[in-house]
Amino acid sequence: MKFNLARGRRGSYEINMTEGPLLGKLIQFSIPLALSGILQLLFNAADIVVVGRFAGSHALAAVGSTGALNMLIVNLFMGLSIGVNVLCARFYGAGQNRDLKETVHTAVLIAALSGFVLIFLGIGLSRPLLRLMDTPADVIDHSVLYMRIIFAGMPASMLYNFGSAILRAVGDTQRPLYFLLTAGIINVVLNLFFVIVLHMGVAGVALATVLSQCVSAGLVILCLTRSEGPYRLFLKELKIYGPKLRDMTKIGIPAGIQSSMFSISNVLIQSTVNSFGSVAMAGSTAAGNIEGFLFTSLDAFTQGAQSFVGQNYGAKKMERVRKTVLLCVGLVTALGLLLGVSAYLAGDALLSIYSTDPAVIAFGRQRMLINCVFYFSIGPMNIFVGGMRGMGYSMAPMLDTVFGTCVLRVLWVYTVFAMWPAWTVLFASYPVSWTLTGILTGISYFVIKKKAEKAIL
Repeated sequence: MKFNLARGRRGSYEINMTEGPLLGKLIQFSIPLALSGILQLLFNAADIVVVGRFAGSHALAAVGSTGALNMLIVNLFMGLSIGVNVLCARFYGAGQNRDLKETVHTAVLIAALSGFVLIFLGIGLSRPLLRLMDTPADVIDHSVLYMRIIFAGMPASMLYNFGSAILRAVGDTQRPLYFLLTAGIINVVLNLFFVIVLHMGVAGVALATVLSQCVSAGLVILCLTRSEGPYRLFLKELKIYGPKLRDMTKIGIPAGIQSSMFSISNVLIQSTVNSFGSVAMAGSTAAGNIEGFLFTSLDAFTQGAQSFVGQNYGAKKMERVRKTVLLCVGLVTALGLLLGVSAYLAGDALLSIYSTDPAVIAFGRQRMLINCVFYFSIGPMNIFVGGMRGMGYSMAPMLDTVFGTCVLRVLWVYTVFAMWPAWTVLFASYPVSWTLTGILTGISYFVIKKKAEKAIL
């Protein structure tokens, strides 16, 4: 596969988000991003399918049970990449090339350091946290092994995600797609080799993931070093610039806390799922993976809103900020309804890809009834959050989402679910929390937009 790694400023890969029709440029930005997310999930699904088909339901449950916990540990650091994206978009839109360069070099060094910290956190905390989640005894050893190998590859994961955040900020969503496609093909081939030929089980799946992440990280760093634009990376000039790190953390830490709090509520949900046994865990894992395809399709527009708002806020074009957010809200609501209902209607066929066990499919189907049919309610919440972050405001969306989703889900488990401990009642906490948080974040967005307009006048 051949692709140009060295296009310059306003080259064919970049998008000028501050001029021209918004709808076409949003779609141009979001489609490669959605495809990247879908490809990543397809490759993750390949992990799950290979494990489920060739290593059994216990191995499938082991891989699925670590997802929420992995994100709980990783998300605080991943939040910094959101700060990187917002700052780079703002400086790029405003033409502040020196600030952009300093942000890029700070971001790459922080990404590498964060990855090494995560190695020790993930390896050390995996077994204690999995025990806290009541992971069944017949699953926990496989889960610990999977987590420890995955976290050994965190430096590569951080470098890819931070590097992709820089490219998204200038409108380039094409090259990350190419890099992910290359790495993903390698991942699938290694999955099949390690699991089917070498019989390595969950360890083989995890090792294949880590090696493919190294490939994607290497490609994105190579891309940045060969770029001719103002965001070019010079490895010898890697340095942490204090003001840029401060601004990055001002946006990124609340975003990371928000994501981590999401993960805490999801860990609680996963712990409750675990109480239903390994068959239910496998069904939830399969359904959750399908829901991931819905989320990443909508999240492309969330990231689009964030980057477009960032560039236009930097260029002091608040009318385009307003139009961007409202247009994205309409797009994600319609797309969420279409994709969610379609996924539910095709539920049996989709779930059978992951497992042929009728009991596993039944549990997955019931989860999809609640989550997929009402998936349209998640989109507006995320768009309003992206809009606020794009203007540099990260504390308000954090508070809104922590209360509207995390706190509510915890209360739901200990009150509503405690009174009616049914599988569908457990997952009803999701659409209820999405709707409430959408209302809260919508109110906050309009208040902050007025404040931002006054600040740049």
